[in-house]
Amino acid sequence: MTFTVFHSNSEMHTTVGMLIRRDTAVSGMELSGRVIGYDELRTLKVLALAGALDGEAKISCAGLAGKLDVSNQTASRRLQSLEDTDMIEREIVSDGQWVSVTREGEALLQREYAHYQRIFESQVGVTLTGTLTSGMHEGGHYITLPGYMRQFDAKLGYEPYAGTLNVELDAESVRARARMDALDPIEIEGWEDDERTYGPAYCYPATIEFETGTYDDAHVIAPERTHHGDVQLELIAPEKLRARFDADDGDHLTIHVHE
Repeated sequence: MTFTVFHSNSEMHTTVGMLIRRDTAVSGMELSGRVIGYDELRTLKVLALAGALDGEAKISCAGLAGKLDVSNQTASRRLQSLEDTDMIEREIVSDGQWVSVTREGEALLQREYAHYQRIFESQVGVTLTGTLTSGMHEGGHYITLPGYMRQFDAKLGYEPYAGTLNVELDAESVRARARMDALDPIEIEGWEDDERTYGPAYCYPATIEFETGTYDDAHVIAPERTHHGDVQLELIAPEKLRARFDADDGDHLTIHVHE
């Protein structure tokens, strides 16, 4: 695990979140400074239903316009907007265009799915699977820093073992991980000492199924900025889980993340 370390003159970066565009009165999602409005999200959903999530789908502006009940020009503008924000990739051909939803576009749909899950289901969460890995061996240093440890004790109810449990997610779980954005995390605030500033992180309660048993009192920890990509998931707990469950690299784990 690598929390972001900022020197005193550095700027903090804000996280992605939901917002309301007051000028158009529609809900949108901001992704890396780009706003995806409701109309674009609806268009993305139609493209996914047409097969663009699993590969390339052949569409025409007229056909898309009919499904959206808009003009051809409006359908074309929405496709251009989705392409400009990296939600889709497309290739124009003589009789239409081939469209595929990108990884970023799928992540947006996964987050939208999680919001509907919150509305219609009593249990909100996401289940991820992967294999145990050794990680970068940096978690112990950052976790034990006093500015973090005090908050872990106060907000999670325990002082974590000095190290993270690292899981390499399978392909399906990498995609499903975006649903975590719809959960309410426990915020571990950033802090600073005389020399530098340490970035914030977010914790999510988690149950881990090992090959030899189940552990209920862990948390996924997600630093606001990290060297790890979406493939790597990090967890903390009040004890060394590898030792308790006799777990080794390559073991298969299932993680149930909730609120």
